[in-house]
Amino acid sequence: MKELAGLRSEVPRPEPSGLRAEEERLRAAFAASPAAAPAARPWRRWSAPRLLVAGGMVAAAGAGVLVTVNGSGEDGDGRDGRVVHVMPVAAERVLTKAADNAGRSRELRPRVGQYLVFESRSMNQVEYNSAAGHARYLSRTHRKVWYPVKGTSVDGVIIGRSLEPRPYPGWPIPPEAREQAKEPGQGKPERLADFDQRAPFLRTDYAYLSTLPTTPAGMYEHLYTQLGHGPAADAEAWNRVSGMLREAYLPAAQRAALFRAAAAIPGATTVGTARDAYGRTGVAAARTNPSLGFREEYIFDRETYQYLGMRTTVTDAAKAKAPVGSVVASSALLKVEVADTAPSPVARRGPG
Repeated sequence: MKELAGLRSEVPRPEPSGLRAEEERLRAAFAASPAAAPAARPWRRWSAPRLLVAGGMVAAAGAGVLVTVNGSGEDGDGRDGRVVHVMPVAAERVLTKAADNAGRSRELRPRVGQYLVFESRSMNQVEYNSAAGHARYLSRTHRKVWYPVKGTSVDGVIIGRSLEPRPYPGWPIPPEAREQAKEPGQGKPERLADFDQRAPFLRTDYAYLSTLPTTPAGMYEHLYTQLGHGPAADAEAWNRVSGMLREAYLPAAQRAALFRAAAAIPGATTVGTARDAYGRTGVAAARTNPSLGFREEYIFDRETYQYLGMRTTVTDAAKAKAPVGSVVASSALLKVEVADTAPSPVARRGPG
């Protein structure tokens, strides 16, 4: 130490006040340095995927919005078993406009214990084999449904009335179709369903729908619940939208989120003119399902962008067994209101 002191003997010894000032300067410089920040908690093993997803989000900033950050491997499957779905930025125009207008209509505010009443028309395919051979036709129904604000379809009531059937494109109407339309008991209240085996996340009662995400990314994730990736998952997500529109009612916030999420489902496109089951003309958001040979369309009023109904149009004649462009299913939502009670269902007639 004496030798070291000798090497610096020409340097004057500092005063105590000077030492304190230098100490303060060093403390301030140390505090401002990133290296002096409190040590972060070490990343746990399950935290690594979060970093990978965050990096991907930055890289894809112009391509998508991150739905979940619970981890993603190279195949897109989270290590906790969840599948990560990134909501694309590209969005279909009609659904985007519908989202913009979701809050402009009169809002219903039903309470638990009440019913939402849906009046609608529908046209659906009927296909069966008989002694006369294979038959197809389009059945048509006018229906009024009382759906509980909280509950399942088993708790619902329906009053239905058959309308004149129509031919499945290219097929004759079988005699049984017209006889079925004349069956007695129509126009009387019946239980809507004898059982409801839908998964809990597919519930469509108002009490449940009110709890769904109000952000497009959150709703997008909900539509893909328990789905993987690829065309089949996209087709099912698109199909789930119909379950939340046909005879269901969402608060405006969830309705707007649903429309924006649906607009981002890969394959969604716009159809300039579409007609619902009641004959009303509007514009539609659509998605083709190549495996079935159909295009599923959600129809909206051209001016207000209020939901009108849906229809199914043939895109592959060989798969659909009907000419391209023909309509093989449709519906029209005519009225939605709130009621305190529902009609008492009568006993359903057994076969024969």
